[in-house]
Amino acid sequence: MTCVKQARFILKNNHKTKQEIRATMALLEDFNWRHAVKAFDPTKKVSQENIDKIIEAARLAPTSSGLQPFRLLVVESQEVKDKLVEGALNPDCMRECSHVLIFAGWKDYSDQKVDEVYDRTTEKRGLPQGRFSSYTDKLKEIFNNQSTQENFEHIARQAYIAMGFALAQAAELRVDSCPAEGFSTDLVDEVLELDKQGLKSIALIYVGVADPERDWIAPMAKVRNATEEFVIKY
Repeated sequence: MTCVKQARFILKNNHKTKQEIRATMALLEDFNWRHAVKAFDPTKKVSQENIDKIIEAARLAPTSSGLQPFRLLVVESQEVKDKLVEGALNPDCMRECSHVLIFAGWKDYSDQKVDEVYDRTTEKRGLPQGRFSSYTDKLKEIFNNQSTQENFEHIARQAYIAMGFALAQAAELRVDSCPAEGFSTDLVDEVLELDKQGLKSIALIYVGVADPERDWIAPMAKVRNATEEFVIKY
């Protein structure tokens, strides 16, 4: 059976495969649909059900060594959003969105934090305590030999993976969003008292319902590098 005939046979006889193909195509359609919304309708809110799904997508995102060295801060309070407006590059988005999802990372790695994660992992998986000690000892050695800044940069990279998952889930739900680094991390850290939690803000997502009259970028074409430019093959 040729590859083409085999593929046709699978598509004809495997309903699950058809569903998977449709899901893949739908996901790409969702990505083409989404854009970084520039204005939200302050009178409309995103449902809690959809917010919970976006949060869960971020929670399930992969991270280096499974450490999840960040937390997701969900800001719905208008009072809190108003306090953060001053430091936002797009103050209207901060003020008028439904929710602000802020990714805040650990300030640094520590032996204790690594042990806490892996103690929980062994417990949940029914494994003996210390099962991963040789691996965690290596992790600790790496982190302890790096500067706090180097470790925080690594922590931030993990948060961005989760941020991508959250944006993808929002797109799949057709929930309008805008990822942003244009805000005062110092102000966010101060207002939310992140220092007390050993955290520092990294990036955020504005989530809400776009205002079609003011969201000036919505009618514009999506512009990305052509595939042949974007992909370098070896």
